[in-house]
Amino acid sequence: MAVSGTKTFELDVAEYVEEAFERCGLELRTGYDLRSANRSLNLMLAEWANRGLNQWTVAQKVLPMVADTVQYDIDATNPTATIDVLDVFIRETLGNQQTDVPLSRMSRAEYSNLATKATTGKPNQFYINKVLSPTITVWPAPDKNSTYTVYCNVLTRMDDSGAGANTLDLPFRFYPCLAAGLAYYMAIKKAPEKVGMLKQMYDEEFQRALSQDEERASFRIAPDLRGYNIA
Repeated sequence: MAVSGTKTFELDVAEYVEEAFERCGLELRTGYDLRSANRSLNLMLAEWANRGLNQWTVAQKVLPMVADTVQYDIDATNPTATIDVLDVFIRETLGNQQTDVPLSRMSRAEYSNLATKATTGKPNQFYINKVLSPTITVWPAPDKNSTYTVYCNVLTRMDDSGAGANTLDLPFRFYPCLAAGLAYYMAIKKAPEKVGMLKQMYDEEFQRALSQDEERASFRIAPDLRGYNIA
């Protein structure tokens, strides 16, 4: 039995839209239909960002520290692309020796309540200000003799769908989820009688995709007993 020997199957935006219309029992007929579907597709990609689905867009940002400076732009070249910061570590270089130490995350309230914001030293905590162009604030402030660099693993937004001839910024295993999701979004507008069925298909495909993109490493949970007195 012959096989193709290729692993290059990929849909462009227009083909996803055609698939979605066919699942709704419709045909793509007008330019407005394509614009409407493209708009729904971009809204769905934003929904995926809210769910934290797009783990394939994680990028590492490198931020050199400046003495006495606590706040830094996470992505100066594309400021609004950052969704969230997953983890942060600081690298100190002394001679040829590099040492990496993870930083612990603070909430806005915890940082606001710090009475010693001007303290200098080796940063060991950070706070993410999730404004339109997110920033990272470290504490304590880097000291004057610092050779520190902060590394942030950042969840970033996917590329917009754009023109119909474009392909999308996602791995092969997510194709069924995207097709099912777009069909559901289009059914809301054009085939309300199929919304229930297509939503169920989308939810099932989404859960399958999500289960394949989750972290596989083992982890251990232990209670923090530092606040208890031992008799």
